[in-house]
Amino acid sequence: MIPPLIGGLQKTTSHSVVLPFYIYASLGFLAGTTLLLFSTDALGASYFSPKMLAITHTMALAWGTMIIFGASHQLLPVLVESKLNSELLAYLTFVFAAVGIPFLIYGFYVFDLGWPVLVGALLINIAVCCYLGNVLGSFLRGNTKNVHAWYVLTATLWLLATTLFGLMLAVNFRLPILPRNSLEYLSVHAHLGIVGWFALTVVGVGARLIPLFMISKYTNDRTLWLIFVLLNSALAGFTMLALARTSPLLFYIPILLGLAAVLLFGRYCYMAYLVRIRKRLDAQVKTALISVVQLSLPLAVLIPAIALLPPGRFSGMAQLYGFCIFFGWLTAIILGMTFKTMPFIVWNKVYHNQAHKGKTPAPRELFSDRIYRLMMYCYLGGFAAFVPGIVLLNQVLLKTGAAALLITAALQVYNVLLTAGHKSKQA
Repeated sequence: MIPPLIGGLQKTTSHSVVLPFYIYASLGFLAGTTLLLFSTDALGASYFSPKMLAITHTMALAWGTMIIFGASHQLLPVLVESKLNSELLAYLTFVFAAVGIPFLIYGFYVFDLGWPVLVGALLINIAVCCYLGNVLGSFLRGNTKNVHAWYVLTATLWLLATTLFGLMLAVNFRLPILPRNSLEYLSVHAHLGIVGWFALTVVGVGARLIPLFMISKYTNDRTLWLIFVLLNSALAGFTMLALARTSPLLFYIPILLGLAAVLLFGRYCYMAYLVRIRKRLDAQVKTALISVVQLSLPLAVLIPAIALLPPGRFSGMAQLYGFCIFFGWLTAIILGMTFKTMPFIVWNKVYHNQAHKGKTPAPRELFSDRIYRLMMYCYLGGFAAFVPGIVLLNQVLLKTGAAALLITAALQVYNVLLTAGHKSKQA
């Protein structure tokens, strides 16, 4: 049976809008893990290094952002109970982002902060403006404006702030337009994206999808609004403190606000889990629940780092913090939700007009569950090896973990292409 959210969604968004984002994102994940495998020697050095910048932006843009773009075009119409505002804007979002991201990553990798980075940043900002136009248009014309839709809209505004600020930092390397050098603003730029874009989107959409796929009727808008306020307050507070260059001790205020939001979201998912109707959860939902636990790891790294470590050692902890975010929490929930949403889109494309003519395969049969499970074993093993590898700066652990993550990405690409290329197998 197709859940009502996904079933309704398939009637409003064309597969041709969504599938290119999924395919591009899976290839972006493969590129990010490949770069990681050949860049383990850069671990322990400054986080502002060509290889680290390239890896971070590959995972943040080519992997995380592109998959969210695709999923949002798929989910937003149902959240606001209206059709997507413009499929043309969706196509333009894909084209500008798909072209701009490689320019940016290439510029960082070869450390050419001139035209490659500027062209890439400009194209990415155009893509974000197209996406914002779609989100805002859909939001305004929608029949409902629930808490989940507010999460998506607010996250998109933070994304625009992230990319515009990133463009300013790129210009500032060549033409000083900011009071300080660009390196001093990197933490602000990073957290605008991590908290404002990724965390708000994942919490807002995850709070709808995770209970849905567990067949749980649990909902608590009051808790979700509280999390919304906590995350936005934490980000605004962190940004102001960082720009003001105030005492490091004051940063505990936004960190604790963020931690409170994470704990509340974890409790929300746990309550949904307790009252679920589907007692036996599939591997994809289990992966999403693992990501909820992983959400606490970056804060677990950050708090002792600020309190105990001298400035010279913080660089390595910053890399651990970033790894836990992009290869941990964010990757885990994407791996889980990709194969809870994409198969329904492809099923609808292939069988929507044939379902009454005979037996059709279930959406979960459009990808290989065996490959998915193997992928998750590789992912968990790779993550578990790479984290102590960063702490100990052990190349054996780092290479082992990176290789396992690369295999994870290759299996992800295989399953995504298998699903996207599915042909009718009607009985």
